[in-house]
Amino acid sequence: MAMRWKNTLKESDVTEETAFLNRRQLMGSAAAGLGLAAIGATGTRAAAQDLQPNAYEDITLYNNYYEFGTGKDDPARYAGQLTTQPWSVKIDGLVDNPGDYAFEDIIKAMTIEERIYRFRCVEAWSMVIPWNGFELADLLGMAGVQSGAKYVAFETALRPDEMPGVKYPVLEWPYVEGLRLDEAMHPLTMMATGIYGKDIPNQNGAPLRLVVPWKYGYKSIKSVVRITLTDKQPPTSWNKANAREYGFYSNVNPEVNHPRWSQASERVIGGGLFSKRVSTLMMNGYEEEVASLYAGMDLIKNH
Repeated sequence: MAMRWKNTLKESDVTEETAFLNRRQLMGSAAAGLGLAAIGATGTRAAAQDLQPNAYEDITLYNNYYEFGTGKDDPARYAGQLTTQPWSVKIDGLVDNPGDYAFEDIIKAMTIEERIYRFRCVEAWSMVIPWNGFELADLLGMAGVQSGAKYVAFETALRPDEMPGVKYPVLEWPYVEGLRLDEAMHPLTMMATGIYGKDIPNQNGAPLRLVVPWKYGYKSIKSVVRITLTDKQPPTSWNKANAREYGFYSNVNPEVNHPRWSQASERVIGGGLFSKRVSTLMMNGYEEEVASLYAGMDLIKNH
C-alpha cells in the first residue's frame, strides 16, 4: 500500500497495535536515515500535541452511529447485523460516468494508503486514528466530474431491519451529508476502508466512509451508498435537525462555541478516568493545508 503522511502526528500518538507500530517504526527509521520528514512536503506545520494514544478498542467501542442507537457503545453492540457484502455506491448527478459502482471494483481501482489523522467530535472529545483508504478525489475522477458541479452530496445506507436506531426520530433518515466540491477534492479528504490495516468495523462505517479531518466528526458520513454531484448546496442531517447548532461547513474552530458548550478544548479519549483536556487546534490542526479554501469567508457566520 502506498503511504503518504499528511500531518505531524507521531507514532507515539497512535495506539498500542503492536504489529502496526513495529512496522511503522522500521519505516520511520528508514525515513530518518534518508533525512526525510515523516510528514512529507505537504504536511502541516501545526504544533503537535502530546496526545494520549488511542487503542483499537477505543476507536471501535466509543463512537457515534445513531442508526444503531445513541449510546457510545450501541454501535459496537448492534452494528454487527449490518450486511456489508455485497455493497455498491451509486454515483450520479453531474458526472460523466453515472452508475452503481461495486465496492470491490472501487477498491481495485484505487491506491490504498495509511494515514494518521486527528478526529474531533463536535461533542468536544477527540481521538487519533490510523485510517486506511484512498483520496475521494480519485473516486470522483473515476466518475468524471462535470464542469457545472459545485457540491458533493453523500447518503448513508438505510436498513430498518438491520439498524435498530432508525426506529426513532433522532434525525431524518437516511443520514445525509455534503461538501463543497473543492473540499471534496482536497488531498486530505479520503474515503476510509480500514483502521490499523484491518477492514473498517461496521460500527465505524463499514465498508466505506468519508473522513474529512479538519471538520467535526459528524461530517464524516458512514456506510456510504450514494454520492451525488450537484450545482446546489445539499441538505445535511444535523443542519436540518438544528441549523443554529450545526452549520453546513462544520469546520473545527475553537473560537466558535457550540451554543451549549465551549469548543476551546477537547477531552482526549483513551485515558479512562484520567482523560485529559487539551486545547483544540484551529481546523483540528490542518489549518495550513485548508485555510485557503475559506479565504475571505466569515467563519462565524459560515460555521
